[in-house]
Amino acid sequence: MNSKVHVVGLGCVSAIGNTVTENFNSLQKSISGIASLTLFESIHKNNLPVGEVKLSFNELVADTGLSKNNSRTTLLGALAAREALAHANLKKTWRTGLISATTVGGMDRTENFMVDFLLDETSGDLDDVRYHECGSSTEYIAELLGIHDFISTINTACSSSVNSIMLGARLIKQGKLDVVVAGGTDALTKFTLNGFNTLMILDKNLCRPFDANRQGLNLGEGAGYVVLASDQVVKEEQLKSLAFISGYANTNDAFHQTASSAEGRGSYQAMTEALVMANLQPADINYINLHGTGTVNNDGSEGAAVQRLFGDNVPAASSTKAYTGHTLGASGAIEAVYSILALQQKCVFPNLRFETQIPELNFTPQREFQQDLYINHVLSNSFGFGGNCSSIIFSAN
Repeated sequence: MNSKVHVVGLGCVSAIGNTVTENFNSLQKSISGIASLTLFESIHKNNLPVGEVKLSFNELVADTGLSKNNSRTTLLGALAAREALAHANLKKTWRTGLISATTVGGMDRTENFMVDFLLDETSGDLDDVRYHECGSSTEYIAELLGIHDFISTINTACSSSVNSIMLGARLIKQGKLDVVVAGGTDALTKFTLNGFNTLMILDKNLCRPFDANRQGLNLGEGAGYVVLASDQVVKEEQLKSLAFISGYANTNDAFHQTASSAEGRGSYQAMTEALVMANLQPADINYINLHGTGTVNNDGSEGAAVQRLFGDNVPAASSTKAYTGHTLGASGAIEAVYSILALQQKCVFPNLRFETQIPELNFTPQREFQQDLYINHVLSNSFGFGGNCSSIIFSAN
């Protein structure tokens, strides 16, 4: 129960890169992947910028070797999870699990089915809806990776993939599994674009997280996975531990279905409990990867919680959603990868397009890429609809 849970592999695909290396290069060079929509036809095509993965459906099929029947969500997840497992380079057979998160599931295929079905209930390709439910993506990714010992799917809105990592860590700590591939995947769909637009929280321009003049978020897509391993696995396989998970927590502020409390009750509690588990003080945190969606409510609420916890000594902090867009269920895992890269590369990433400090806050986000810093503990926040608030701390070995 007291052994470390190590991160030994990373995989990531997003609007700023199809591999972990490509993602880091874009972060380092402040290259955003948010642009006009091209994946499907929409009345919002030229009005609402998005963070698209720069791979077509057919290219994803070719890269993964999976069937064309699969959803884009599955294909994105397969690409990133396979990279993570290859990076870990495990040689032996261990009790291995896959915990994958998604909020969209196979919605991109269901949308195709519904167009025909609504016109004629005898038409429509049933293969499209067979891949709709969220668990389908997990099952096909597990099949690709050859994982059979434990498979689970998590959907807790935008904190989903951090909760996947947390569950993986718990299962390893409890001695139930030796290795876990954990993360999440989500694809852009008409359903999510229209739905978030109805909520009136999308920015028609490039998003500006934590800026006083922020107008909303940009949606994105992608997938991120980490390979977690026990002390025994790391020792026997002589693996390089990229980081270890020192603390985490999931809370709920029970305030509103789609909004956080103004004072950030849930986010404050999640960060506080993660620090307690890690036996760390706020001053020990060297970098915060903020949830930072760019909405008035989210940034104000998270900012209030950060200010309350860290006082006048807020460490370097930034939202990387200005690069990728908000990738929903995948965001926490993508940002976990970025957090571990910050530890590995001893760097902090800039908060793109920030100009004006929020008047109610006593801190401003990081404005430029900096390297060769002392980065020993990184806190990553993921807060979702329904008050789902999760924070996780990655620490250097």
